[in-house]
Amino acid sequence: MADVETACFVIADISGYTDYLAGVELDHAQDILADLIDTVVGGLRPPFRLAKLEGDAAFVYTVADAIDGSLLQDSIEATYFAFRRRLRDIKQSTVCKCDACRHMADLDLKFIVHHGQVAIQSMAGQEELVGRDVILVHRLLKNAAAEVTGGNAYALYSDECIRAMGIDPAAHGMAAHSELIDVIGETDLWIRDLEAAWQQENERNRVLVGRDEAAMLFEGDVEAPRPLVWEYFTLPEHRPKWQGSVHIDELGDGRRGVGTVAHCAHGDFMLVEHILDFRPFDYITVSHQIGGPDSEPLIITYALAEAADGGTHVEARFGEPSDDSRMQFDAMRPTFEQNYPIAIQTLKKLLVEHHGSAEAVPEPALPHSSERFLTQPVTQLSP
Repeated sequence: MADVETACFVIADISGYTDYLAGVELDHAQDILADLIDTVVGGLRPPFRLAKLEGDAAFVYTVADAIDGSLLQDSIEATYFAFRRRLRDIKQSTVCKCDACRHMADLDLKFIVHHGQVAIQSMAGQEELVGRDVILVHRLLKNAAAEVTGGNAYALYSDECIRAMGIDPAAHGMAAHSELIDVIGETDLWIRDLEAAWQQENERNRVLVGRDEAAMLFEGDVEAPRPLVWEYFTLPEHRPKWQGSVHIDELGDGRRGVGTVAHCAHGDFMLVEHILDFRPFDYITVSHQIGGPDSEPLIITYALAEAADGGTHVEARFGEPSDDSRMQFDAMRPTFEQNYPIAIQTLKKLLVEHHGSAEAVPEPALPHSSERFLTQPVTQLSP
């Protein structure tokens, strides 16, 4: 008998695909779906692993009793942003004028997110997730959330998931909702409008120290995927393990992101950190006050880039200090130069231990896209 575990479930469903298939070129439509499914699944794992593909949807899960609320939303929204960027890139790159390529912008993406119990069974060499909560997350695919948001781009979180996240959903920009589910009954839910989040993402000013403009640069490669590295750069419980701080306290009960203030205790002094820009899983830019109270803060960007081997290239880029804080910066430079290479080596060791400890369980294969929509124009319906 399979053990019962607690897990977070996500169904990422490509909205409008059934209507999209009506009257379009099937070979290009299948290629586009395969490409988008690869983008979606790639954005969610880790921390999620693929349970199965369900037509135009991916069902993923991660075993966890509790969830960091900001980190879960980072994963969902970064995946949605990657989906939208991929649609945009395909549209700009393709030379095809067929209906499948012209109407792919009609596709969108929604997420159903739930937390509950699951039994994981092995059937014919494949994992099978069973239990009431697995049924519930699938039943929630049929909902009226689009009537609230006015579109098909949303994340629908169950109240059980909100409790596991330990957040105030209203403070995280979610709207209350409920659905009457057959057999299960009235179910309390929370909606996050992803179209609005996408617009905010595109309109927000970037605060980024470029590699070429950095006053100091520390870098290294770690053998772990970007989402896992992002956890160690953003979660207060992980950062002291490698950055050298004793403990970190985040202020406020809203979502971690632009405007978040953290108190970082380093021995006998406290460093106040402000997040200026926050782009999961690409980079985070913070400010530290190193001079007098009226001096310009020091700006640091921590940038993460996917490496060819599936690992992550990490860079800590220090911005040029202002004239009134340069003396303090120069005084601290030897400390930075000594401590940051050690910190990156410590991070590498931690991530190797963390990533290497995960049991490698085979996942379902993803569909392959030959990208014919980019290279083989179609002028009429396929036979």
